[in-house]
Amino acid sequence: MPHQQPVTIIMIEDDEGHARLIEKNIRRAGVCNEIRTFANGTAAIEHLFSANVRNAGPFLVLLDLNLPDMNGVDILVKLKSDESLKRAPVVVLTTTDDQREVQRCYDLGANVYITKPVEYESFSQAIRQLGLFLSVIQVPETL
Repeated sequence: MPHQQPVTIIMIEDDEGHARLIEKNIRRAGVCNEIRTFANGTAAIEHLFSANVRNAGPFLVLLDLNLPDMNGVDILVKLKSDESLKRAPVVVLTTTDDQREVQRCYDLGANVYITKPVEYESFSQAIRQLGLFLSVIQVPETL
């Protein structure tokens, strides 16, 4: 059986406080994978579509929908329509709980949709649960 490469977590989150909180609680859940954080969609897209990342093994994307330079849905569409990146699991993490938006993200290929609770402790708890989820899921290799 081939050796499974560790999964890199790509976090696309413009709120620095949320990004720190997400990372801290994922670590608390025992997940020690590399986490690369991007504060805007443009930098994240450049990174994800660069040749060394496309061919560098499995990754998982934590995606905020409300970014300063583009809508996270556009990033989701780009990822899921790319032949070599479409298998990467995408976890949407956003404050938007509009049911039409939730449905749209799933229709476009999001694997999980989590509404960020506004209240600090609820948010921390949700991310710890996400961390536990990340520690047990299988992530496919990119093509």
